[in-house]
Amino acid sequence: MSALPSDYFAVVLAGGRGTRFWPLSRRAVPKQCLSLDGGPTLLQRTVARTGLPAERVLVVTGPDMVDAVRAQLPDAQLLVEPSPRNTAAPIAWAALEVERRGGAGCFVLPSDHVVADEPAFRAALAAAAQVASRGGLVTLGVRPTRPETGFGWIEAGPGAGVDVPVRRFVEKPPLAVAERLLAGGRHYWNAGMFVWTPRALLDAVDAHLPGTAAMIGRLREGADIADAWGASEATSIDYGVLERAAGLRVVPVDFGWSDVGSWTALDEVLPASEGGVSVARAVVALRAEGNIVHAADKLVALLGVHDLVVVDTPDVLLVARREDAQEVRALLEAVERRGHGGAT
Repeated sequence: MSALPSDYFAVVLAGGRGTRFWPLSRRAVPKQCLSLDGGPTLLQRTVARTGLPAERVLVVTGPDMVDAVRAQLPDAQLLVEPSPRNTAAPIAWAALEVERRGGAGCFVLPSDHVVADEPAFRAALAAAAQVASRGGLVTLGVRPTRPETGFGWIEAGPGAGVDVPVRRFVEKPPLAVAERLLAGGRHYWNAGMFVWTPRALLDAVDAHLPGTAAMIGRLREGADIADAWGASEATSIDYGVLERAAGLRVVPVDFGWSDVGSWTALDEVLPASEGGVSVARAVVALRAEGNIVHAADKLVALLGVHDLVVVDTPDVLLVARREDAQEVRALLEAVERRGHGGAT
């Protein structure tokens, strides 16, 4: 296992609910705490692939997810957000904590993504740390393989190699635009992975997010996070800092990344089976193709159906067309409105 810098910390963001993975993802056991293929959970894999010891991993989560995260990572150092504030405030808080622990830098990582090539992942982080050591903010840009409309994109400026300037961000473009971005060769997917020194990030927060800067100031003075938290802006690190910061750099990467953002992304994760891909006791399919099945303890029989998502849990059965899988969040809201909150 190739080693990352010994004075860097991983900051793992584990506060989201993963609503597009309902009914498997729930409030008590969110997406990052799930195993999608029967092996370690997404959160466990995120931490393990860094190769860092537990004392150099900070996991940011919410109060309602502490038990689930503790069950996954008993030795983890947790930063528990008093309430959801998007990503800028918790990332700033984590940078302060890394600084307090004497860390030279932060690897900021989502907890619920999939990486196929872990040595290439660590090599990319090490390269980004070299760039960040010069004092700038660094984002990892995944080389795109398709005109994806569900991701944000990063437009790179002039240059080549592992260190190029960021010209702008493009948020979830329509298909025609995504096709142009793919063809142009100067755009990358925004994977939400960042590398920087605590000082560089906190200086940028001072410049662009006065409320969050005030929170950090109060924490430096000894305030409790619960008392300081309310001063921070509820915004993402992308909108609040990165899109405004000067000198942002992108390190192009290619390590088999997927954000597994919806059930259809499991095409890239689950093993092939009759009728599509699946986690199930067994699948028997007749005149059935392109289906995604997650029913860990059942025999699933598919007859004459195509391009469905079938997810079985003890209390909920989800059946959806693949083309509608991005709307599971809206379906979950409808379930809650109709009084079935116990299933969420």
